[in-house]
Amino acid sequence: MIGGGGGAFIANPHQKAIHFDGTRRVTSVALHPDPEIAMNEAENWPYPVKGYKSYDDMFADQANLPDDEKIDYVLIVTPNFVHFDPAMKALEAGIPVLCEKPLTTDLEKADQLVAKAREKNVPFAVAHTYLGHWTSWFMRFIVKSGLIGEVRWVDSYYIQGWLANKLEDSGQMQAEWRTDPKKAGGSGCGGDIGTHAMMQLRYVTGLEIERVSARLEKFVPGRPIDDHFTVYCDLSNGGKALVRASQICIGHLNDLGIMVAGTKGAIKWRQEEPEQITVLVDGQPDRTYWRGAVSANDGFLGDVPDWLLNEPTIPPGHGEAFHDAFARLHREFEKTVRAYQAGEEWSCDGEKYANIDDGRMGLAFIDACLKSSDADGAWEAVCKG
Repeated sequence: MIGGGGGAFIANPHQKAIHFDGTRRVTSVALHPDPEIAMNEAENWPYPVKGYKSYDDMFADQANLPDDEKIDYVLIVTPNFVHFDPAMKALEAGIPVLCEKPLTTDLEKADQLVAKAREKNVPFAVAHTYLGHWTSWFMRFIVKSGLIGEVRWVDSYYIQGWLANKLEDSGQMQAEWRTDPKKAGGSGCGGDIGTHAMMQLRYVTGLEIERVSARLEKFVPGRPIDDHFTVYCDLSNGGKALVRASQICIGHLNDLGIMVAGTKGAIKWRQEEPEQITVLVDGQPDRTYWRGAVSANDGFLGDVPDWLLNEPTIPPGHGEAFHDAFARLHREFEKTVRAYQAGEEWSCDGEKYANIDDGRMGLAFIDACLKSSDADGAWEAVCKG
């Protein structure tokens, strides 16, 4: 694990998720840019880990270790501006990477990472958490199977209220770096949570965003980057979409959701109620499907792959949640890494977790949105690379 010290929120759900299955564990950590703090944090970690003063030391030490003690993959949970360097160095060393989103702070660096991952042929995943919900997998199956017809319209959103006031001035660490363009990148709200809404759209529908007309706005006085993000999109099949995010809507917590409207019906889901999806078909009663309680050939669904039906591990009504979604990402990436290490065929194809190309598309999307917003909402093509 690189990053995660000093009270960083995201390290906690990751490290819990890593231990879910008993087949992987955190063994080595470089937790903080200050070497003394990094070692103190490692000593006080909830369980024994090998602490390093820096991730450079961690990578250098791999040559001194027996094969069964070397890193299998590295998890990067630093602020955005510290994603690029450790990811590049891991790839150079042939070490697979699971990196928090967004992939980097700008498209140029994202392109460099993609090129290096392809050159070295090393697995790389991006932690778009909400793809790890079983219901996200199920929605993707329904939409890509054509059960709601051709996609016409998508509304994908992520609404929060925690930055409705200038929290960064209080010394709150999460607010400080997320509102600093040098650390977060050119977009604050868009880069932080708008990319989640964008990725949910791409994953569930299998469609790409071709062009954007964007408005990146700052409602809190003195804030240098956006806290409100609204983007109208042209999709690759001719459909339309709205990707929206806000961090200034008081009362909203982590209100991520998606509605996909097709020529035969529609589907909708909310992250705050992650166990269920609703399918609406013209002239028929609404259908609500619950994780773990889905049957194939029910009059709407046809055949459903066994891997999808059998994946849930607890009965319906016992709620999965945020940690389970993280665990599903780590579980699937572990399978890829083990195949890679064994010299077997492997693929980061984006089917069960976001890959490096998905991460790069997040930066291409933000890049286009910044250009569009600067041009008063003019249409801007998303660079496909």
